[in-house]
Amino acid sequence: MPSESLSSVHRALDVLRALGQGPMGVQEVADAVGREKTQVSRTLKVLAQEGFLERDPRSLRYRIGWQLLALASSAGEDRLHREAPPVLRELVHQVGEPAYLTVLSGHGVVTVLTERTSRTLQAHEWVGRTSPLHCTSAGRALLFGLTEEQAATLLATPEGVRLPGTEAAPRDVPAVLERLRTERARGYAVAAEEMEPGLIAVAAPVHDHRGEVVAAVNVSAPVFRLPPDAVPQVVESVVSAAHGLSARLTGAG
Repeated sequence: MPSESLSSVHRALDVLRALGQGPMGVQEVADAVGREKTQVSRTLKVLAQEGFLERDPRSLRYRIGWQLLALASSAGEDRLHREAPPVLRELVHQVGEPAYLTVLSGHGVVTVLTERTSRTLQAHEWVGRTSPLHCTSAGRALLFGLTEEQAATLLATPEGVRLPGTEAAPRDVPAVLERLRTERARGYAVAAEEMEPGLIAVAAPVHDHRGEVVAAVNVSAPVFRLPPDAVPQVVESVVSAAHGLSARLTGAG
């Protein structure tokens, strides 16, 4: 590749890195990357034309565009699916119960990966199926990344309609938010016979490089195999797995 083309590529990368810190005007970007303003202006225009940047018509400042965000999202999802399996396998080895990776999907959660055990009696197979947010450990762990207002919007039901679940589950939005405050503070969620009798689950959130919750790691089992005195050990393993996967996603693991 000619040296001039390489220089243009390097300049574009420098510009994108600079704008990753926040919106900037042309001169601000030029100062940040230490390059001539005219060259930077041309680079900004090309990147904006291709959707990698957007320019605010009022402030005339540039910011990261939809095309780059889409690529980042795709890369993040790919890395999540690539890094999760060994973490789930190790978790299964530690607790002897199935482990799952779950993500937010609309007003519910969907399990995208699972690691099974050799046990003949296991919790239902949830891969590809949508589950409620409020009465599952994974659902509430995923809500850790939202404000109370955002969570309330996702949980809202028609007036007078209670949320589904057993009597052990929080059945209205205020009750879910109260449960979330406690669970968010301790860093994990436990749902004991909330979605259905006889099933207990433990979940912890997975964070990406921005610190945002992108998934939840969870373990579920029949309550006779996971009695109250065994829950703390499973919690420790699940939280450790979630932290480990978060570290892998951020490059710290």
